[in-house]
Amino acid sequence: MKRISLSVAAVLLTATAASAQDKASQKFLTEAIQGNFAEAQMGELAQKNAQSQEVKSFGQMLTTDHMAANQKAKQAATSLGISPPEGPSAKQKADYDKMAKMNGAAFDKMFAQHMVQDHRKDIKDYEKAAKKQDAAGQYAQGTLPALQKHLENAQSLQKQKTSAR
Repeated sequence: MKRISLSVAAVLLTATAASAQDKASQKFLTEAIQGNFAEAQMGELAQKNAQSQEVKSFGQMLTTDHMAANQKAKQAATSLGISPPEGPSAKQKADYDKMAKMNGAAFDKMFAQHMVQDHRKDIKDYEKAAKKQDAAGQYAQGTLPALQKHLENAQSLQKQKTSAR
């Protein structure tokens, strides 16, 4: 009887640990999909509101890369039984609305700063998720190189904007 109780306890602990990992993967993918929507929209905004051609080009790259990443993130979410969100989070919408009121050199500077901060945070989240042995981890591993490239480009834009003062 004691052996059965220990076996049941072991199964429950394993199920609880797996459930916690599933929840972490679900949260990551939900936030990743929202982030991809937000980045693609910000990229479109940069193409309209930016003054410099470099910022406009970066905006195009963001839109293209994050729309492609979102397709992969949605597939990973579906494979884990998650209903993917249909757009960015409320905070991301508010950030977009704030940026949409700007244009020209002020937009370029604020956009570069926002992209540096956002991609630094994203890279930390993706590096943590990439350690998982599930669809979320595979998605994170595959997407990290593009995020690192985006961060490097955003940092370069930020340096150009601060040195151009």
